[in-house]
Amino acid sequence: MTDSAVSLPFDAMIIAGGRGTRLGGVSKPDLVVGGRPLLDLALEAVAGAACVAVVGGPRRDEARWTVEEPAGAGPAAALAAGLAELARDRDRGPSPVTVVLGVDTPLAGEAVPVLVAAASAAHGAWVVDGEGFPQFLLAAYPTASLASRCSADLAGASLRRLVGDLPMTAVPDVRGLSRDLDTPDDQRYWKERMG
Repeated sequence: MTDSAVSLPFDAMIIAGGRGTRLGGVSKPDLVVGGRPLLDLALEAVAGAACVAVVGGPRRDEARWTVEEPAGAGPAAALAAGLAELARDRDRGPSPVTVVLGVDTPLAGEAVPVLVAAASAAHGAWVVDGEGFPQFLLAAYPTASLASRCSADLAGASLRRLVGDLPMTAVPDVRGLSRDLDTPDDQRYWKERMG
């Protein structure tokens, strides 16, 4: 990935819920990487957003907060809840692009400017990992496209079903920016990489 100027105003949501079962049930947003909680790293990654919503996890003063209904209904339902929270302020109106991040991606801040620069109001962008898989939680989506898909009940739905067929630009991950923190092995990796 190369650094690029952000070209469109954007909103952002951070999916911060989940049970952290592979980590023994710990709160992932509170895990410390490089001396900072993952949630704070994610908020820093989207510092240029017009509005930010955190879905699940702890609250922060600089962001709106919501949770999917019912709680634990999965990432597609969480995305829909975040989008609804971002749209709540009718005076402002939504930004043309919405960045969606998983809270457990410590280097998302390096990817966000590139994703927003590659996205448009009609065509989004997501990071594609070294194995060729799109990272649905490291992406910049056209807000209108997300809104049109979030009207149904999404409890238990996969993100692939929700957004997998959207027209998206693939941003190759050549530096491991999409690596997340799901397991004790990941925790060790990030401790070695970021301290």
